[in-house]
Amino acid sequence: MVVDGLVALVAVAMAVGIVGTVVPVVPGLVLVWAAGLAYGLGAGFGPVGVAAFAVMTVLAVAGVVAGWVVPHRAAGRAGAPRLSMAVAAVCAVVGFFVVPVVGLFLGFVLGVFLAEVTRLKSSRLAWPSTWRAIKAVGFSMMIEIFAGMCILAVWVAGLFLV
Repeated sequence: MVVDGLVALVAVAMAVGIVGTVVPVVPGLVLVWAAGLAYGLGAGFGPVGVAAFAVMTVLAVAGVVAGWVVPHRAAGRAGAPRLSMAVAAVCAVVGFFVVPVVGLFLGFVLGVFLAEVTRLKSSRLAWPSTWRAIKAVGFSMMIEIFAGMCILAVWVAGLFLV
C-alpha cells in the first residue's frame, strides 16, 4: 500500500517537473530525476531499478546540459557575442523576479535584443540574432521536455519490469 502511494506521489512530482521545463518556477528535470531517486530509495533499488535510475541520470544530465548549451551556441552562430549573451543572462535573472512565470524567457529575449541594438546601433539589424535566440530557447525547452518524458517512460518501464 505504501508503494502505491509512493507511485502516485512520484508520478505527480514527475508531471510537475515536466511542466517545470516550460514554467521556470519549478526546477524541471532536476525534479523529475529527484522523484525517480525518491522512488528508488522508498521502494528499494533492485537490479532493474539501478539500471533504470542510471539511464534516468544520463537522460537528466544530457537534458540539462543541452538546455544550456543549445541557446548559447545558436545565439553565437547568429552573430551574438558573449557579451550579448551575458547581458541576456543577467536580464533573464532580473526578469524571473520582476515578472513571475514568464520573466525568465522575456528577460533573456529582451537582454539579447537590447545588447544587440547597443552593439549594432540598429533594431532592424538586432532582430535576426534575437529571433534565433528565441528559437533556440524554444528548442532547448523541447529538448528538456523530451528528456523529462523519456525519464518518465524509463521509470514506468521499470515499474512494469520489476
